[in-house]
Amino acid sequence: MQSTLIILAHGSTDPTWQAPFTTLEARLRERLGPQLRLAYMELCSPLLEEVVQELAEAHPEGTRIDVLPLFFASGRHLRKDVPAQLEALAQQHPRLELALLPPVGQHPAFIDVVAEIVAERGLQA
Repeated sequence: MQSTLIILAHGSTDPTWQAPFTTLEARLRERLGPQLRLAYMELCSPLLEEVVQELAEAHPEGTRIDVLPLFFASGRHLRKDVPAQLEALAQQHPRLELALLPPVGQHPAFIDVVAEIVAERGLQA
């Protein structure tokens, strides 16, 4: 079964806020391939629902979709809102296998990245 990774950001009506996410998607696609997509939870396009609809149409036989939140922690959005969105999408598209991954901020490598940024600024223990 084909698999797609959606990186999920909160969303904003401010194009300046959106720009780093568009750049991130492009750079990750260069490294990981076209099966990586960017979606927003709300406020701007492409919304999570739009991307999942496109993937459902492109893969009528079904596909696995992992959603990686570009959030630091699992707040209300990741505990309630996004799971509700995914549940509704799973009901609309029963051939899709949808999975919500832990947010990037909870990945062990995240601390290493932050420590590297701090070290570059000359702040070491």
